Amino acid sequence: MEHISRIIRWLIRSDPDQGPGDHTLVRALARLDNDQRPRTLISSSAIGYYGSRGEEMLTESSLPGSDFLATVCRRWEEEAMKAEEPGIRVVTVRTGVVLGKDGGALEKMLTPFKLGLGGRLGNGRQYMSWIHIDDLIGLMLHAAQNPEVRGPLNGVTPNAVTNREFTAALASALHRPAILPVPGCVLNAALGEFAAVLLGSQRVRPDKAIDTGYKFIYPLLQGALQAAIKG
Repeated sequence: MEHISRIIRWLIRSDPDQGPGDHTLVRALARLDNDQRPRTLISSSAIGYYGSRGEEMLTESSLPGSDFLATVCRRWEEEAMKAEEPGIRVVTVRTGVVLGKDGGALEKMLTPFKLGLGGRLGNGRQYMSWIHIDDLIGLMLHAAQNPEVRGPLNGVTPNAVTNREFTAALASALHRPAILPVPGCVLNAALGEFAAVLLGSQRVRPDKAIDTGYKFIYPLLQGALQAAIKG
């Protein structure tokens, strides 16, 4: 993951004397004349911001985690928020697991589950906070159109589930069993540090979306999975 870390440091470098890091979107926006500058910047972040927190309920006001991904998300958001200095409203969308028919996490899961080879990861008790692609787009439009939305915005539904619940729901939607769990030690041996992403637990609520009136199209997992699978 060191090469990723170097790329991130290059992208979010804040010292303009340090080289190519000064050619960032935020600085480009700041250089624009007032009549050319957009009123809103929506930046893509992730719920990795919170780190792995077990069963703790996490909202936009929760403190960040301290692991590598949490640090990347925190620094990325800090850089995006600098766009507020020239008067731009900034929203940082912290996205969870996105469910859609094309690409993403679901596409990688479908083949083994269709073959009846799916199952929980680790003990299955870790929380997965998810969102259907239509709701993620809807949330971004909601953020763009509502000036009261600013700062962090959790891009998840109100109904986080455990990995065990998620895999059972996916197997049910595909009419297949989910009987082959993958032990955490196997994931650690096969994936190294990335295994922490799959085994980490983030129980996230979209309080700001709810408080500002967003209505989820797919608030429940079963409906979201069926819509994503059918396309």
